[in-house]
Amino acid sequence: MSRFLISIVCAVVLSTLAVAAPTGGSDASGTPVVSAEPAYETVPLASDDPNAITWNVTTDTDPQPIRGALGSTIMAQQNVALQRLNPDLLAPPTTDAGDIPNLKWSFTMSTNRLQTGGYARQQNVNQMPIATSMAGVDMRLEAGAIRELHWHKTAEWAYVLSGYMQVTAVDSSGRNFLGTVGPGDLWYFPPGVPHSLQATNQTEAGAEFLLIFNSGDFSEDSTFLLTDWLAHTPKDVLAKNFGTTIENLNNLPAQQLYIFPGTPPSPEATAPEDPQGQVPAPYTYALSEVTPTQLAGGSVRIADSSSFGISTGISVAEVTVQPGGMRELHWHPTQDEWTYYISGAARASIFASSSTARTYNYEASFNAALSCHYIENIGDEPLVFLEIFNTDAYEDISLSQWLGVTPPSLVQAHLGFSDELVGSLPKTKPIVVGATSL
Repeated sequence: MSRFLISIVCAVVLSTLAVAAPTGGSDASGTPVVSAEPAYETVPLASDDPNAITWNVTTDTDPQPIRGALGSTIMAQQNVALQRLNPDLLAPPTTDAGDIPNLKWSFTMSTNRLQTGGYARQQNVNQMPIATSMAGVDMRLEAGAIRELHWHKTAEWAYVLSGYMQVTAVDSSGRNFLGTVGPGDLWYFPPGVPHSLQATNQTEAGAEFLLIFNSGDFSEDSTFLLTDWLAHTPKDVLAKNFGTTIENLNNLPAQQLYIFPGTPPSPEATAPEDPQGQVPAPYTYALSEVTPTQLAGGSVRIADSSSFGISTGISVAEVTVQPGGMRELHWHPTQDEWTYYISGAARASIFASSSTARTYNYEASFNAALSCHYIENIGDEPLVFLEIFNTDAYEDISLSQWLGVTPPSLVQAHLGFSDELVGSLPKTKPIVVGATSL
């Protein structure tokens, strides 16, 4: 069974915990009645240890593999900077158990492809083998720089991190498109659609953006590039194709350009006249202009095919969690989650079924592949991250809502909640919740 199916199994595992709590027999009609009073005869009660984070990058605490009476100091060599970034790997909470594949990667550790006018660094299954559904690229273009005309066998989805971009494309019917997007905006190109990317000069520095491809083994190095194709096609064939002479093709580059300098385009530019017309559904979406849904501990903006019609392969939730808040315990029923951290500091425990769990710490430029989990803001500034899915519709299942709309006696039999607590469970998804005292 695929490791990613553990997100679906999560609900089944939780429901089977009922075995540990006895039922209350049957009523007069023979219908089973579940007792609201748990009696754990063979399973001990959960520890009162809050298992809070022991330090972070802002504290002066000497990071050591010690939690309470467990562990000991390191006697050999240490990488203190790396230890500070991974406190819950060095001194994991006692709720962690077993072993799961790595769920954390930083673009800082990716090989960077440096070009005249920008760079590109990627993460795929070579860096994080568990992330088989999606791969990511962090790309930077100076003002005017061009990511040359190209296409992919997979879909391309993008989120603008900084600056402004102008994108062009042509569909299989010959209809063209041109659009300009800024920070927090998206674009999406279906597989095979040829397109280009160019940074405008609306900001002096150009632009940086996150690219997502809906295949974990995607490699930016295997892109179909216009110049690469023509450089490997006989020149007499090219002359025949374009109805010209070989001499008129003397300025063709002998190898791919990939990223190269160019004249910044006008932000008011429009698509060239096209007898086939323009594409019926735009390839860009102004997510930055969507009013976020305000929540108890933050906010969320969602974009999938219901709002961004062309984006049938990727959906996203842009989540903001205020200090002390957290993205509630949840899972996604049918798809893997690929998460990218834009700002702030986060803590996430991932449950992988079979009594297996692991806690990680994340900061900007880190990404992850997650199953049943929460994401907690452990810093003193807003935490902003993207939840990205290889699907046309955003879906999640809230643990709190699930319990809130389940018969209270069942919840109490499983978890031993008080009447007050079970009565306060929400019947709608909280999504992001505020701080709670321990």
